[in-house]
Amino acid sequence: MKKIAVLFFATVALYACTSSNKADTLYVNGKIWTGDSSYPTAAVMAVKDGKIVYVGDDSSAFDAAATIDLGGKMVVPGFTDNHTHFLSAGYGLSSVKLKDAMTKAEFIKRISDYCKQHPGDAWIKEGSWDNENWGGELPSKDWIDSVSGDHPIFISRYDGHMAFANSKAIQLAGVTANTVSPAGGVVVKNTKGELTGCFKDQAMSLIDRAIPAPSESELETYYKAAAEHALERGVTQVCDMGSYGGWADLETYRRVAAKNNSMIRMYSFVPLATWNRLDSFVQKNGRGNDMLKWGGLKGYVDGSLGSTTAWFHQPYLDDPSSHGLTITDTTDLRNWVLGADKAGLHVAVHAIGDRANDFILSVYAEAQKINGGRDRRFRVEHAQHIRLEAVKNFATLQVIASMHPYHMYDDGIWAKKRLEESRLKGTYAFREMLGGGVHVTFGSDWPVAPVDALFGIYAAVTRQTGDGKNENGWYPDQKISVADALKAYTASNAYASFMNGKTGVLKAGAYADFAVLDKDLREIDPVQIRGVKVLSTVLNGKEVFKRKQ
Repeated sequence: MKKIAVLFFATVALYACTSSNKADTLYVNGKIWTGDSSYPTAAVMAVKDGKIVYVGDDSSAFDAAATIDLGGKMVVPGFTDNHTHFLSAGYGLSSVKLKDAMTKAEFIKRISDYCKQHPGDAWIKEGSWDNENWGGELPSKDWIDSVSGDHPIFISRYDGHMAFANSKAIQLAGVTANTVSPAGGVVVKNTKGELTGCFKDQAMSLIDRAIPAPSESELETYYKAAAEHALERGVTQVCDMGSYGGWADLETYRRVAAKNNSMIRMYSFVPLATWNRLDSFVQKNGRGNDMLKWGGLKGYVDGSLGSTTAWFHQPYLDDPSSHGLTITDTTDLRNWVLGADKAGLHVAVHAIGDRANDFILSVYAEAQKINGGRDRRFRVEHAQHIRLEAVKNFATLQVIASMHPYHMYDDGIWAKKRLEESRLKGTYAFREMLGGGVHVTFGSDWPVAPVDALFGIYAAVTRQTGDGKNENGWYPDQKISVADALKAYTASNAYASFMNGKTGVLKAGAYADFAVLDKDLREIDPVQIRGVKVLSTVLNGKEVFKRKQ
């Protein structure tokens, strides 16, 4: 009887083994960087029903419907971008391009050419200009009024914390020279008290209120354009911090999902001020699924370094009268964080300046003390300029530093105009953070910077700047390894999105989200990383992008 039982169970085990070794697709001959410390590299990966069923070095045990020879190419988990403004980025792909307009004349010419090529009276937005390209002078509406035709124009500085309007936009918004700057913002005026056309942070709302809301169809068009652009760069998952008030963005993603047209994994954040609304929404609708999830809130402490609105303990070198500003009333911000955290919602708050970072860390510490222990995964978006003493607070509180290395490539060109050496040492302090036990994640803040994880890895590893003047790196002691940068774009981001174990790693049970690269990042000179191409992108086991040969 015992022999029969043994034979029976052996037969069952053999059947189970054979059944489990069937796969939809078998990938062989790859240089697979798994992101899984228990099995960091592999040559073979098997995928079934959108998930990985095997990662290792033996292809003989699998019966697959299709076998793909990777030809020795590097495979990495699909990148996650920890911070985007996804729909405005999608719109911006077809708007005027000003980021590399290096002179005042070129800035004006590009706007003039765009207006001629797109006749009519539609609003023109985005743009991503950088006044530091031509020495720092802020643009004036007088520069473009004669070339903008019938278009009202309200184009953003690349950091998103200042925008520039022509006279028609100002007139439509009902703003005059007598308009007072709102709390948390600045209406920029010249020495005569006249409007220049520039509006900083909360003052941007004075013009925004006059811009017609995009239609549902337009928003879905922006989504498709943004998703295709991101997938082409190996990005399979994004955290979206909102473009159109957060809620319109979330409803766009829900409509797309209802039509079975979701193209990319999405974690949608809504404004922190609306935490009560989100609490009710979550209680009624849950938190979504692994393709589209919600439950996150985004708040602001301050502005940006480039717009001189980031909040510092000490004043700016080039504006000694200013320490920056707080976009949100600090009492309101504290109350919103405490309320949202008590409701069990996920809180992320933008903080650029050192004082802004210290403030939000103190609020997070208070929330943990008042609301008790739980797995909350508080995030600081940017964590850009910190006092090195704050690293310990990040680590002790287990606060996630949601950072954006490409910004260093831009800001490192001119940051010394704003800050002295002691503060610059705490700027984009990647190695200091990682070495101090801080959970660091990476992204782009797209459209502020390109949704290009490979360029972000290049920036974090080399710390070179856009002017080419820092060959050995800008504050090179803060360089990190390729492996650390990859982790910050993959497994660490999955953790920061409550997707750990599901995305960001290539191991059995995880979703088959990955990118195939034309070069191995571990084998090339780090300065070449920015030129590496994504050959294909796979999401849920399906190829969603393939580069044309």
